[in-house]
Amino acid sequence: MDERLIAEFIERWAQSGGAERANYQLFLAELCEVLDVPRPEPTVEDDSQNAYVFERGVQFDNLDGTYSTGRIDLYKRGCFVLESKQGVEQQETAPALSAKQQQRRAKRKRGHGTRGTAAWDDAMFRARGQAEQYTRALPPDEGRPPFVIVVDVGHSIELYAEFSQTGGTYVPFPDAKSHRIKLDQLTDAALRERLRLVWTDPLSLDPARRSARVTREIAAKLAELAKSLEAAGHHADDVAQFLMRCLFTMFAEDVELLPRDSFRDLLRSIQARLAYQPTEIERQATRRLRRLQLAVGDGKGLRATRNCCEISEITTMSPPPPPISRTGIAVWSTPN
Repeated sequence: MDERLIAEFIERWAQSGGAERANYQLFLAELCEVLDVPRPEPTVEDDSQNAYVFERGVQFDNLDGTYSTGRIDLYKRGCFVLESKQGVEQQETAPALSAKQQQRRAKRKRGHGTRGTAAWDDAMFRARGQAEQYTRALPPDEGRPPFVIVVDVGHSIELYAEFSQTGGTYVPFPDAKSHRIKLDQLTDAALRERLRLVWTDPLSLDPARRSARVTREIAAKLAELAKSLEAAGHHADDVAQFLMRCLFTMFAEDVELLPRDSFRDLLRSIQARLAYQPTEIERQATRRLRRLQLAVGDGKGLRATRNCCEISEITTMSPPPPPISRTGIAVWSTPN
């Protein structure tokens, strides 16, 4: 996305305020362009076909034999229910000195409260509750979307998630401190990508699914590394013991029982020097690996994948080491 266009979008909408119904559809349509996702589609008469539209109708059962209709500001099936509001910024507090100034102030649009005040917080809280009611009113065959979005037009976007889609509570996503994205934060590519995934692939943001995917990636890397070590002549039990020590050491590094990034830095220094002094590097690596009980992998997962790749590169770059003993604890078993 062109950074200039993003800046123009932010500047253009930062000046708006107090007119949700007049502004929200245009704001959201332009937001879609900033996120590089399709704009909402035209509404048709059959609501079952309205999968991504403004003003999607839902029926509320009043439990007295009657029904009432609600309208979702923006709905995308399987992705989100969005409710919009629009507050106003703090205005000057000095008393108006003329009748004209008093009239001008009286005509100002007040929207859903002055941002940063208790009234605005209450309006946003009620908007979230209203959006959650809409999720419960959706037809059962459509299911409940994983996200509820609350937008203060021209000011902020709040995300709430319920990934089980079973009627649980929508909670701030990714956490209570960072679920609100201010308009000027849209210059951050990572935040734009988060919003883009809410629109296009919301379940990919589920931490449980991400953890499972990373675990599978690490398992595949470890299997590849184990095979390469066994092919170099090491006994399978020794390889397994080494990798377990590696995993423990990376965990110790992550919780800072060992200096942060010490293992990664060691691997990179070995990799950079191995081609020039293979025998000496192998000897140094053995001593240092024994001392640190180093490893591949960590509890967080992402660094594990990176370090697995680095160790694989190191073992393929080095000459085949002599077989290590059954009690060996390092990849290279050269004399100290």
